[in-house]
Formats: sequence, structure tokens, C-alpha cells
Amino acid sequence: MITGVHNMFYTSEPEALREFFRDKLGLPATDVGEGWLIFDLPDADLGCHPAEHDDGTPVASGTAHISFFCDDIDRTVAELKGRGVEFAEGVSDTGWGFVTRFQAPGDFTIQLYQPKYQRNRG
Repeated sequence: MITGVHNMFYTSEPEALREFFRDKLGLPATDVGEGWLIFDLPDADLGCHPAEHDDGTPVASGTAHISFFCDDIDRTVAELKGRGVEFAEGVSDTGWGFVTRFQAPGDFTIQLYQPKYQRNRG
């Protein structure tokens, strides 16, 4: 039976990105050898979206997207800014949640959102 999900970021700056996740985002990790960190994420969900945005612009089929979610986006943004995380935009209301994006080493812009939908954590 599936018990979780493993996500990956392919980056030209793996050490810097690992340090960012550990030090800036505060994610706990297991060192599996030689500084290679595997982050122990607290929760996950998975969505399957059509290969086009709401405005009709295409997204290549087979494209994966990773984002982080939180319970209180204003508090989380303030905390992350206090740790030196740079945000690419302000928080916007998308209808399904409150969304922003932050910068990470390796040229990543990562989505952070607070869902409005009720999650079934059964």
C-alpha cells in the first residue's frame, strides 16, 4: 500500500537548496550520507490538473509541479521573511486558496498556498 510521496527538485545548486530547505524553511531531514539530506515532510496531497491553465494557455503534458501549503499564509510568510526568504509576489486569493511564491537556490520559484478547501486527513 502507498504510504507517502517522494518529491524531487533537480538543481544546479543541490547543497545550497538543501541548506535553504533545512535552514530557511525549517524542514527536518535525515542525512543519508555525505550531507545528502532527505526531508521528512509532515503532510502531502496530490492533484491531477488538465494540461492547460484556466486562461487556456497550454502546459506540457507530463509536467510535474511541487508546491508547499500551510494553515496560515500571513503568519508563514512573515516567519519565512524573518529567516531571509525572498518572495516573488504578494499573496493573492485564487478562489481555491491564498497563494504566493518564494525564491530558492537553483533558480526555483516555489508556490506556497493556504487552501480554502477542506482537506480529508482521514
